[in-house]
Amino acid sequence: MTLTLPTYALTHCRLYTGEGQLADHAVRIAGDRIVDILPEAALPGDCPTVDLQGQVIAPGFIDLQLNGCGGVMFNDAITAATLDQMHRTNLRSGTTSFLPTLITAPDADMQAAIALVQQYRQQQPHSVLGLHLEGPYLNPQRKGIHNGADVRSLDPAMVQTLVEAGGETIKLLTLAPEQVTNTDIQQLVSAGIQVSAGHTNATLEEALVGFEAGISMATHLFNAMSPWQSRNPGMVGAVFQQESVYAGIIADGHHVHFTSIQLAKKLKGDKLFLVTDATPPAGTDPDGTDQMMSFQIGGHEVFYQGGKCVSAEGTLGGSALTMIGAIAHIVLDVGIELAEALRMASLYPARAIGVDHQLGRLAPGYMANLVLLDDRLSVLGVVDQGQLRSFAPDFLSQPSSPS
Repeated sequence: MTLTLPTYALTHCRLYTGEGQLADHAVRIAGDRIVDILPEAALPGDCPTVDLQGQVIAPGFIDLQLNGCGGVMFNDAITAATLDQMHRTNLRSGTTSFLPTLITAPDADMQAAIALVQQYRQQQPHSVLGLHLEGPYLNPQRKGIHNGADVRSLDPAMVQTLVEAGGETIKLLTLAPEQVTNTDIQQLVSAGIQVSAGHTNATLEEALVGFEAGISMATHLFNAMSPWQSRNPGMVGAVFQQESVYAGIIADGHHVHFTSIQLAKKLKGDKLFLVTDATPPAGTDPDGTDQMMSFQIGGHEVFYQGGKCVSAEGTLGGSALTMIGAIAHIVLDVGIELAEALRMASLYPARAIGVDHQLGRLAPGYMANLVLLDDRLSVLGVVDQGQLRSFAPDFLSQPSSPS
């Protein structure tokens, strides 16, 4: 069921606002915005209401690293139809906003992705928040599944192309700091582009120089980066040493040990956020049949089964993770309380890319992007830019009209 009303209120729910928890309160929505959060008893008498039967409401999830899902891969088809499919698939796992992620690719594909996202955001600025370019300016020793033939240096012409596109289109760029100059990093950051360290073999010293130049984030912490060792702290050690640096982490049980996530959380606090690094299998197996499938990444065939995406050589090729799946792992396997796990999927990524003034919280004036959950962490529905969508049979009835 999809519900579109000029104004309505969600009632009989438990609110996780991003700042705290509220009971016996309602969320009043007008158009695509939250206009009020107030005690149910204070609702205007003429406001239609939707009874949520005691379930949880939280801010819609935000995924800053999404290669594909729902059977599609952004690198394979840089089209609006791909973005539409990714968004539809995302909604079923509670993700209302995302960065489509183009991994290492030729210049022509990068330019096509920039043009597409720039155009797409004119109609959908709150579902696609911008583009994440993951590569191609990586360290070949840490390229992972990326196509080594396309890993290359950052040339002045592409610096100019990226700078001209700016941070409203290119929200995030992952690179290896030891492979570029400080001037390159400073130019990108000055254009409003968030620069993240990833696929890097940087020493501690090289990493710190990159952070000083303006790198503010680390891409999929622990994976494809120089590890923390006793006599060489590497990129991982640098991320832990720099309190202000954000880090995404893939909590699927395959990329990072849950104990490592637990320790990273203690060290990074509210700077650690969840990403899926999802690929085409994500969101395609709602019944848990777990059938084998394969797809292409970076010129490699990647096989999916048992919740894991891996090449014939044993290299991880993204994930089949959904954001609600990541939250479930964080709560059940890492031992983080639900309220904090929800912030790791909404408020903290919103802060990391500077959109927390309109996303990541339940508050008046914020975008009406919400997720509806039950106690088993199943997604029952979402509010997507004010439109209420139910995914569970018989969960929501039509709104009650004021008497």
